[in-house]
Amino acid sequence: MISNTSVRAAVLGVVALAAVPAAAAEVNVYTYREKPLIQPLFDKFTQETGIKVNVVYGSKGLEERIKAEGQASPADVLMTVDAALLVRARELDITQPIKSAKVEAAVPAQFRDPDGNWVGFTYRARVIYASKDRVKDTKISYADLADPKWKGKFCVRSGQHPYNIALISAAIAHWGTDKTETWLKGVKANLTGKPAGNDRSQVKAIFSGECDIALGNTYYYGLMANNDKEPEQKEWAKSVKVIFPTFETGGSHVNIGGAALTKYAPHKDEAMKLIEFMASDEAQEAYASLNYEYPVKPGIGVAQTIKDLGAVTPDKINLGEVAKHRGAAADLVDKVGFDNGPAS
Repeated sequence: MISNTSVRAAVLGVVALAAVPAAAAEVNVYTYREKPLIQPLFDKFTQETGIKVNVVYGSKGLEERIKAEGQASPADVLMTVDAALLVRARELDITQPIKSAKVEAAVPAQFRDPDGNWVGFTYRARVIYASKDRVKDTKISYADLADPKWKGKFCVRSGQHPYNIALISAAIAHWGTDKTETWLKGVKANLTGKPAGNDRSQVKAIFSGECDIALGNTYYYGLMANNDKEPEQKEWAKSVKVIFPTFETGGSHVNIGGAALTKYAPHKDEAMKLIEFMASDEAQEAYASLNYEYPVKPGIGVAQTIKDLGAVTPDKINLGEVAKHRGAAADLVDKVGFDNGPAS
């Protein structure tokens, strides 16, 4: 016979268990993307799913941090602004395949790892900024940057910057190391001086007449053209036209903002939901608009400022293949003394 005391104890136990709230669903993200350019998407995801997004923002070394944390790492998702960093994460063995039909349907093959270890959501093109007043050309290829006609008229940031390493890596993927070295020497000979500054600095240099053409990412045009806090940058943007260069056997070099699922993700289901959300049409469009980039899925809208630049044809070479050449690219920059300027 069960005593009343036992029954009361059992009932109280059930009540006590019911009073303990279930742990809130959450996902932990390590990201290189600046907070204003990604947080609105995380807020939207939480609103739609109820899953809280905990974010660690960093400027370097996030993949090494995850590696050092090992199986105890709280990171579920690594988000980067460079395919090379995603490839680096895979090389460090801190990722696992993203197995999702939704992601495969939303992201073209050249923007994701063949084995599923990373995926891109948006991309930007590495383009030529040219003076509207002094440059009549409407087409300039990457190969043309070595043409002596541009001697003393070309400016660019450091050749060792990841944006330029990625472009040189793409050149190696297309042309091989020897031809790329010859090309890089020609580009170096056309420099106005030692590479310096950032992409916006090059557009400012065109505006002030220091050079006629420069390399830069497309999204910087959007950032400058819509910069109300520093309106002088609007004038810089007005002074240039954007030319989409291509490789002879491909399109324009692009790079991505994307993500990887970490190897020991403690909240794998929630992480997959976040990655699928970021790959959705709605999120791609919003993410691209926030950053003045392009969605990886064709047919999705882009910010009007970027749309007005004209059509872009992304290079078809998988970005993972391009990233494999980043070491050789960095070696070439040093070998030809690119950052020493044209006279060295």
